[in-house]
Amino acid sequence: MNDSEKEEETVPASAGANNNIEDTPASPSAEDGSPQGRIAALEAELAEQKDRLLRALAETENVRRRAQREREDAAKYSVAGFAKDLLSAADNLRRALDSLPEAEVRDERTRGLLAGVAATERELLGVFERHGIRRIDPLGEPSDRRDGCRGAAARLCAA
Repeated sequence: MNDSEKEEETVPASAGANNNIEDTPASPSAEDGSPQGRIAALEAELAEQKDRLLRALAETENVRRRAQREREDAAKYSVAGFAKDLLSAADNLRRALDSLPEAEVRDERTRGLLAGVAATERELLGVFERHGIRRIDPLGEPSDRRDGCRGAAARLCAA
């Protein structure tokens, strides 16, 4: 073998090694079309989709918890507005009873009317008591805004 034959043998061998794509590391881009590039692109897409799924699940859980808390608050405070509206009716019943002392009643019809108003007031106050609303007497006591009682609610306050 002479020098020219050795060059011919080595040229095809080195050219063949350069054509072997699997031996050279591919860049992780989807544009080159190599299997490694496709795998890297698919893994990136999978990671992005997994992140989006986890975020959606977290958001769903947050919405569920918020709705549960709102339901609990609604159940807890639903009676409060209704009871507050009824406080003025309780005050009016008391005013009606105070407007005519029983000692001044002369006929049976008026006495029966006062008894009915008193029974209605007792029943309303009993309903308030059963639902945790109690009667307080603020006369002679210093006002305490921390107890949450205002106006007509100064006589009936949620316990």
